[in-house]
Amino acid sequence: MMIEKNKVVELTYELKDQTANGETIEKVTEERPLTFIFGAGLMIPKFESNIEGMNPGDDFEFELKSQEAYGSKSEEMIMDLPLNVFEVDGKVNYDIVKEGAMIPMMDKAGNRINGVVLEIGDEAVKMDFNHPMAGRDLHFKGNVLNVREATDEELAAIQHNHDEDCSSCNGNCSEC
Repeated sequence: MMIEKNKVVELTYELKDQTANGETIEKVTEERPLTFIFGAGLMIPKFESNIEGMNPGDDFEFELKSQEAYGSKSEEMIMDLPLNVFEVDGKVNYDIVKEGAMIPMMDKAGNRINGVVLEIGDEAVKMDFNHPMAGRDLHFKGNVLNVREATDEELAAIQHNHDEDCSSCNGNCSEC
């Protein structure tokens, strides 16, 4: 069975950062493969286009430039937030709010976003809301382990999650 829309795909891969001299970012093995429904909007689109049509046993190797993956780093995504935003009962917990920590936040629309603390000042905290892999060229090398039909339950779960998470298209994936 080949990889195409609404098929469940299991694969292994090694992900390297080409902008950091090939440093390994992640290694997914047969013991804990990556499993996802192809075409459901869960993966980087260019990643999916590189494995589309493959069959179990096929090897793959490709590079995604940062613009094809998580985009370039944007200075607009680095912000100073008032220190009082991080207060609970009038106090900042510096065990959580510390340089290098990733903190889940909400944007103005109520969407969850993660930010990394870059610097803590007397009145503000400098946060980076870029994706952790923004600005990186990525190299994938792996193997397709299995491809099967998605069950009705799996497809319904994906649609349900999309309906809840994506208000921009009212659940119509082709619009977002």
